[in-house]
Amino acid sequence: MEYIELLTTKQSILAASCLAIIITLYICKRLFLVRLRDQMRQQDTEHNHFYQVLILALNAPLNLTILTILLWLVRYGLTVSGLITKEDTNIIDHAIKAMVIVTLVLFIERWITYAIKVYATRSPLLNNTRNIASGAIRACLIGLGLLLVLGSMGISVTPLIASLGITSLAVALALQPTLENFFSGVQILIDKPFRIGDYIELESGEQGFVDKIGWRSTWIKMLPNNIVIVPNGKLSQSKIINYYYPEKELSVPVEVGVHYSSDLEFVERVTLEVANQVLFEHEWGVESYDPFVVFHTFDNSSINFTVMLRTKEYFNRFFVKSTFIKALHRRYNDEGIVIPFPITALNLQQEGAESAMSGGDSQQAALQMNAALQPKS
Repeated sequence: MEYIELLTTKQSILAASCLAIIITLYICKRLFLVRLRDQMRQQDTEHNHFYQVLILALNAPLNLTILTILLWLVRYGLTVSGLITKEDTNIIDHAIKAMVIVTLVLFIERWITYAIKVYATRSPLLNNTRNIASGAIRACLIGLGLLLVLGSMGISVTPLIASLGITSLAVALALQPTLENFFSGVQILIDKPFRIGDYIELESGEQGFVDKIGWRSTWIKMLPNNIVIVPNGKLSQSKIINYYYPEKELSVPVEVGVHYSSDLEFVERVTLEVANQVLFEHEWGVESYDPFVVFHTFDNSSINFTVMLRTKEYFNRFFVKSTFIKALHRRYNDEGIVIPFPITALNLQQEGAESAMSGGDSQQAALQMNAALQPKS
């Protein structure tokens, strides 16, 4: 009876001691993180990012560290009290080693993942590769941690590694399309034909902003506010127009035609005045750009030319072009410059209609004119 009471007393003291130590460690952890946050607020931007990553990376590993310490204290107390066998001690030792390995791997994984996330806004390369890089690093660290845990438990990992090699080959053959998309995504991130936020046009005709470059596919947000999801393998093998590379500014051609009797020098001067005014006043026009006019075609009813404008971004060219056309039409009306309607001339003499009209046979003339208007086979 006294032995049972002694055991109960030892267990109570052990439990109370472990609880007190854990509470103390948890309080110390909270104070430590609070101290780091205060230090972060006092630093400049560069060191601020460092402390931010450190705080995010330490939170979960510190909790695991406290649990590991608790397990070690329980093991030590039970051993000293003689309340545990040697076999149970070995099991607890393996568990402690596994928790230490998991804590270290978790800290490294959190540190790298949060560092990529925090510093991605400062580096275009990190911003484009953060999804694939974070996933690949996480998978590698989890695999490495699993092998280390098995090794710490006395399990031979050499046969496991050999089996994984054969299994990986089989999986690679079965998942060939998926792996093709993955490595195509890596190729896109390295080659950088486009970046997140670029406005691109696919070979199939879809246009939109690059929203995300993922493991398997790239997401493109179109102007109607829907998403086109394109497999990376297909995207890497197709022709792509990047309207944001090497810069966002884009030329906007506008086709115009004026009457043959127009003074072309005067037309050019008036057109350039309107173009310069539009580029200066419109929010999407490039003020520093010098527009120009190129006459190029003697058309059926007009002399055609192209006016070259410039806009700040591709999809805003519609607004600049619309404003220019309205302003040019109003100015042409004020200056008396004529934009002619299409004209079709009939050569009645060649088709014999003139002689029929002079002979008074109006019905026959109408038939001949109708025949003249029909397309030739």
